[in-house]
Amino acid sequence: MKIALIGYGKMGKEIERIARSRGHEIVCIIDIDNQEDFQSEAFRSADVAIEFTNPKAAYGNYMKAFEAGVKLVSGSTGWTEEHGEEVRRLCTEGGRTLFWSSNFSLGVAIFSAVNKYLAKIMNQFPGYDVSMSETHHIHKLDAPSGTAITLAEGILENLDRKSRWVKGTLQAPDGTVTGTTACAADELPVSSIREGEVPGIHSIRYDSEADSITITHDAKNRSGFALGAVLAAEYTATHEGFLGMGDLFPFLK
Repeated sequence: MKIALIGYGKMGKEIERIARSRGHEIVCIIDIDNQEDFQSEAFRSADVAIEFTNPKAAYGNYMKAFEAGVKLVSGSTGWTEEHGEEVRRLCTEGGRTLFWSSNFSLGVAIFSAVNKYLAKIMNQFPGYDVSMSETHHIHKLDAPSGTAITLAEGILENLDRKSRWVKGTLQAPDGTVTGTTACAADELPVSSIREGEVPGIHSIRYDSEADSITITHDAKNRSGFALGAVLAAEYTATHEGFLGMGDLFPFLK
């Protein structure tokens, strides 16, 4: 399979390594200093492009890939609130293809399924209140993380006493803390920490007067995310539309 890479930071380099190890060819690498290559024949020849950049660049990258007629896999977060409906419509009605996930890790996919199942159980036990925290490296721009938002939405789908998630506290790289976890009874607070080079930690806590229950996913490195992105690209090469982890892993549905 011919793969183009959009974004060539640490994730892009890890995706390149894993893609080559699985026998795929990297035909084009686009980063901030060679945006003109979106118009190149090399980019247009790709079966799938894999995009990991940032909230400000992602939407523009999608439009350029769509214009070139290249299917896209993306793990960029922070763009969905402003452009989510438009991008989804382009894929469901406009003939474009995007496989998007806030997190491509197989472990996170399993964790997400466990999270939803636990929320269904806890729906029967109103004495437990739920909160969430996530920790990422200091370079991550959006907070809460896209993965945390996806996990929160999984809870809201299955826990009747919560109607929406809200931002909790934010601990900045310099240690300063802003925000609060105080919220209405029907709100789910999601707190964020930015420190060091942490790949990603997500914890969900159910707390009662008697005890607490906590589930945590702790990423050790970027390899799990990169492998998932390549698996998604392999899937996307033969599928169309607006795709996600539930298509790749049916146990998430």
